Amino acid sequence: MRIRLEVEYDGTRYSGWQRQKNGRSIQQMLEKSVGRVTGTESAVHGSGRTDAGVHALAQVAHFDTESELAPERFASALNYYLPDDIRVIRSEAAPPDFHSRFDALGKTYVYTYRNHPQRSALHRGLSAPLQGDIDLEAMRRGAEYLLGEHDFASFCANAEGKDTVREIRQIGIERREPYIQIVITGSGFLHHMVRIIVGTLAMVGRGEILPEEIGRILEAKDRREAGPTAPAAGLLLKKVYYPEPVFA
Repeated sequence: MRIRLEVEYDGTRYSGWQRQKNGRSIQQMLEKSVGRVTGTESAVHGSGRTDAGVHALAQVAHFDTESELAPERFASALNYYLPDDIRVIRSEAAPPDFHSRFDALGKTYVYTYRNHPQRSALHRGLSAPLQGDIDLEAMRRGAEYLLGEHDFASFCANAEGKDTVREIRQIGIERREPYIQIVITGSGFLHHMVRIIVGTLAMVGRGEILPEEIGRILEAKDRREAGPTAPAAGLLLKKVYYPEPVFA
């Protein structure tokens, strides 16, 4: 039986989604919990990797089991063994050919900057600092150059030998005092792609580069032309899209 999970986590204390030789990962903790619930080891596959310190509101994952436990009861059973900063929100039976990664059609990420002179005590792990006057309209104009299908080699941490063509479907930039949120939806994302886009748009917002420079950076296909990689703490995987609705 294939079980599909919707997982929420605060990635602050973890080395990312993928199991690591050194350091705790989200995948590792889920697999450990599955083993304790079912009595057998099972690989847990996610819709994609999130980096160290990155969070998820609705990561989708799946695993196979011969357990007779009702599919909808896995959420509570797994949560019993999981730490408080990882929660399985829902569990259900999935078609035997469902794959959380290969069936995904797109994702939405949200990046949160705290635009305030002082750092937050409560949200320090869920946002990144961005001080000074920020021109959101300039950021929106810059973001327009990224919409559509392009080669995003300039916005990839390690583009060599990779297919770096992706499609960005929507970018929204809004202020919710004292926070600035950047919402990006695309077909898929390269290593550090969202964080490099965000870091570059922040340069536009501070007036360090013009909005039109985004187009030039994109065409350069050179990581050295883009801005810094924004801190992991501000990034959240909000939604994963599939051909058919999941968790209806």
